[in-house]
Amino acid sequence: SFKDDKIPKIIGTGSCVTKGIRHGYVFKFDDVVDSIKTAIAQAENVSNTKIKRAFVSIGGITLSSEVSTGSAIISKADNEVTILDISKAQKESEANLTLGNKKIIHSFPISYKLDEKEVLGRPEGLHGIKLEVKTLFVTSLNQHIEDIVLALTEAGVEPIDIVASPIAASFVALNERQKIVGCALVNIGAETVSIVVFENGAPLSLHVFSIGSSDITNDIALGLKIPLEEAESLKINSDYGNFSKKKLDEIIEARLTDIFELIENHLKKIKRNGLLPAGIIFTGGGSAIPMLENLSKETLNLPSKIGNGEIFGNTKTKVRDSSWFVAFGLCMSGKSSLINNKNDNLPAFMKDISSGLKSMFKQLLP
Repeated sequence: SFKDDKIPKIIGTGSCVTKGIRHGYVFKFDDVVDSIKTAIAQAENVSNTKIKRAFVSIGGITLSSEVSTGSAIISKADNEVTILDISKAQKESEANLTLGNKKIIHSFPISYKLDEKEVLGRPEGLHGIKLEVKTLFVTSLNQHIEDIVLALTEAGVEPIDIVASPIAASFVALNERQKIVGCALVNIGAETVSIVVFENGAPLSLHVFSIGSSDITNDIALGLKIPLEEAESLKINSDYGNFSKKKLDEIIEARLTDIFELIENHLKKIKRNGLLPAGIIFTGGGSAIPMLENLSKETLNLPSKIGNGEIFGNTKTKVRDSSWFVAFGLCMSGKSSLINNKNDNLPAFMKDISSGLKSMFKQLLP
């Protein structure tokens, strides 16, 4: 709920144990529908509001990003770059993608060149012959998107827009300065770890790994021969009970090192390892592991911290539980969309949704 406030006001929440989803994709349709219905019923009861439409996040192991380039010859006689030229170059960069079974969720221009010289800022209004654009496309497997949309519609909710989960979380976990100088937002979930890298205020790369904090729980259970529930408690608490602190730390450190190795290799791939001044910001249930921050600093050689959920840099306004970052980020993107970007504090890229997704919504909705 919001009027003229910068920050949406939470009037109700609902949560339910996620059933029927594995690594972010649907494998038991009816269970997913039941989970959605339960969470919606709770939120409706608390807020005394009927929920008919929603902004939706999508994650999972098929969520990824690809970079593509495109160009356009300037159309005006005086060679002034217009929005039409920029649009043509971006459409060509999309046409140069090989999507296969994937569908585009977001597209973000990363950089521009005009007559082979880098453009600082926006190219509109400059003069030249040929404009080139490098664009980041966030994609997901078409079938996974359709399954989520169908589950929502079966639960009685019409999706307004789809936002990649790491992008939605970034509205809450990151401030503008971090995004400008360069940082990585890493979400350690139960079954996946996602990373989105920002620079110059926009996403530079996004990837999801099929490893998560439940793997650490499983390792502890096997290593110490204890039930999963006890292993989960040991993972996030400092009370070691009758167990060897050294052995427990070794088990947790081994799996965290695997996660950090995946992150490091990804940063090397995009040539940003050791080169993110604002460092790594961790969110998700796995970020509660006590040794995470220090081990990250040692392993990745970057500043590391747990996301504190400050909204627009306001230290008094926080979402303290990072498991709600994505949901609240969706509210903020929804505010931006629904009030026609008045006093818009979100990046311009949130205004864009793939036309392919829009047409898909029309086909799937009753």
